[in-house]
Amino acid sequence: MAAGDARRHAGDVLVVFSDLDGTLLDADSYDWRPARAALEVLRERGVPLVLASSKTRAELEFWRARLGNRDPYIVENGGALVVPRGYFPFRLPGAIEREEGQIVELGRPYRELTQALEEAAAESGVRVLGFRRMTAEQVRRCTGLPPAQARLARQRDYDEAFQILSSTPPEPLLRAIERRGLRWTRGGRFYHILGDNDKAAAAGILLGAYRRVHGRVHSVGLGDGWNDVGLLRLVDTPVLIRTPVAPDIQAVLSRARITRRPGPEGWKEAILEILRRPAASEVVP
Repeated sequence: MAAGDARRHAGDVLVVFSDLDGTLLDADSYDWRPARAALEVLRERGVPLVLASSKTRAELEFWRARLGNRDPYIVENGGALVVPRGYFPFRLPGAIEREEGQIVELGRPYRELTQALEEAAAESGVRVLGFRRMTAEQVRRCTGLPPAQARLARQRDYDEAFQILSSTPPEPLLRAIERRGLRWTRGGRFYHILGDNDKAAAAGILLGAYRRVHGRVHSVGLGDGWNDVGLLRLVDTPVLIRTPVAPDIQAVLSRARITRRPGPEGWKEAILEILRRPAASEVVP
């Protein structure tokens, strides 16, 4: 079984929220093509696909162009929500108007986060290496990204990704981060330090906007890591893409179902199964 048991009702508008790395994109090769058939069906039916990632805005813009995506997107673990110009017929509360559309900033400034990480590391004695201190070549080696994309990954605004270099347990560092009024989470490759924001908060704003336009909305969320838990708790139908940690996540998120296959193959499996269920209206604003 690939997805949760929530039932859609006649007239519901379907909205899909999806992580990228390890979910829509293969964790190692970043290949999305195994999910092509499901992406095409979503596009044909006009189902909004909201990309919600720890990736930067520059990276999301790259992937949206590659995927032909024109819907809102969530960057840096909910650090900001970006809504293309003219997508909704109203302004979102707190949004900044930019040339490309509305931006709702939910995260703390990057400089504040990197300074706090260095202070927490010094206090705890746990050695770390964040993206700010990495070269693009180091990021490339850690992630397997092509050089151009590695440079995009360093253009951070609201979230610092970092590795723990010490062999000591990470808990003293994580507690030191929390004492500074900040939060941490963990994705597939890196820990992240961030403010009082997450993917779920940004997704909640978007769902309110979709409901304002359409009334009833049925939300689907797909993710593969601990940084997706809040989003998966929020949506009506949560889907865990198969990974070694998926059973551990499912233990705290019992409504979620785990796909049979990992990565974009599992993503396709889940989306096509959900779309086979009756009784949803699928249109974009």
